Amino acid sequence: MKYPTLLHDYFDESVSRFPHKEALIFEDQRYTYTDIYNQAIILADKLVDLGLNPQDRVLIYMENTPEVLISIYATLKSGGIFIIINSSVKAQKLSYIINDCKPAVIIASQEKADRIIQAVENTKLDCKIIWTRKKMKNVAIANAPNTLHWDQIFKPSPLKLGSYETHKRSGKRVLDVDLAGLIYTSGSTGDPKGVMESHSSIISAAKSIIHYLKNVPDDIILNTLPLSFDYGLYQAIMTFMFGGTLVLEKSFIFPTQTLNLIAKEKVTGFPVVPTIVAILHKTVNLRSFELSTLRYLTSTGANFPVEHIKKLRDQVPHIHVFSMFGLTECKRISYLPPEMIDQKPDSVGKAMPNCEVFIVDENENLVEPGETGELVVRGSNVMQGYWNAPEQTARKFRRALGFQEKLLFTGDYFKRDSEGFLYFLGRKDGMIKSRGECISPKEIERVLGQIGGIIECAVIGVADDMLGQAIKAYIVPTPQTIVNKKEIITYCTENLEPYSVPKYIEILKELPKTAHGKIDKKALKESNKQFQQTQAKMNATK
Repeated sequence: MKYPTLLHDYFDESVSRFPHKEALIFEDQRYTYTDIYNQAIILADKLVDLGLNPQDRVLIYMENTPEVLISIYATLKSGGIFIIINSSVKAQKLSYIINDCKPAVIIASQEKADRIIQAVENTKLDCKIIWTRKKMKNVAIANAPNTLHWDQIFKPSPLKLGSYETHKRSGKRVLDVDLAGLIYTSGSTGDPKGVMESHSSIISAAKSIIHYLKNVPDDIILNTLPLSFDYGLYQAIMTFMFGGTLVLEKSFIFPTQTLNLIAKEKVTGFPVVPTIVAILHKTVNLRSFELSTLRYLTSTGANFPVEHIKKLRDQVPHIHVFSMFGLTECKRISYLPPEMIDQKPDSVGKAMPNCEVFIVDENENLVEPGETGELVVRGSNVMQGYWNAPEQTARKFRRALGFQEKLLFTGDYFKRDSEGFLYFLGRKDGMIKSRGECISPKEIERVLGQIGGIIECAVIGVADDMLGQAIKAYIVPTPQTIVNKKEIITYCTENLEPYSVPKYIEILKELPKTAHGKIDKKALKESNKQFQQTQAKMNATK
């Protein structure tokens, strides 16, 4: 076996070690490592046959299915760069991404054919399209030039290694510093940006996470998160690196079904976002389910509410809870060891292996423990920058603190306690300026989360003539909870500084979410803005 330097080399190692082991479980389908490997080789052969060159892009547009994973490893084996786009992305945004990354090949589900065709026509891009369903509803699209079908590629025939093997022996070599993937951010502050992930940066991040999660080949990981979301994608990448088994679901919809699946497949690891835990607490009692095989649960992407942690510790105390923090630009930054979860439940821990963090002020000077500053990350897990966006890359990735390599300026406010544990306070662009104070929404949300009967909450700043910004809290209570706003204000007054107490409280049945399951504060701000404009018009007519 050759020395592994590229991402797919680690998958090949697992194939060599566990050729007949189940690598992937999806609905009623089960794939061994050899099954996935063989299909990836056949598709890689076809990609090269279609003219794919090293570092050409392959855009993958479909919901969570085995075809996504096969397409990823086929792209890597052919030297290309994979790009996974959430199947919920509409044509306009899809057009922007396609125009930005200019894929040589698009692999998409035929259910999304209209969007793909519209997006390709909008960009006037000449690319090949592979549809992943056997029958096309639209005959014109099915027979369009530059298109072919998944079943045509995988016709029952002996495994061929023609174009792919020739491609391996000639042409440009791919090194670990070359790109393996582009992950487009959600674009909550503007157009989506493609984060450039090299083979080495993905491998570095994955190895560090595998190390602190103590993953072994016997682990069975349940993933209900979108593969277009780096948190979901890495579940597959890491599982195939350490030779485990991935149970892949299209999404998290039915809590009881998901929990029963954990018992059925003897799942040992379950990655979640706080929203998933909120739904579980709202709808089921975890004590009622057989979860004895579940060794750990991880959460990242947003602050893990302390109330959720307490309920998990109470209902399933045998499960190791990993509260983590990361962002797409470096995958993962920190984790809190499970043995510290009860002592420091509101902390996101310390830097993960092979990663160093700093907290700096506006002049890039290190701040003292307890002081607020921007989190800066150093390590081989830091990505290369943003695709086709040199100015944005220069602002976020730059040399500092005496290091020659570029560090990642996260745009996140943090503080560190005297023991070195990190606490996430909020995004730079999400901090609230009220009464001249810079206020962290996360601190207010943590206090609100301690109030019984509240499932989820979100805090934003709203325009206010007197205060600059006033604090508005959105609260989702349990169905049986009767919310008393005055009592909530009293509790906040007792547990927060006066300037951090919400001026407004609004009760909702649910909070708006992004495609990745995060609370969509942009939607809340837009809704509130429209409300304020309506109120202003009504007052003007009085």
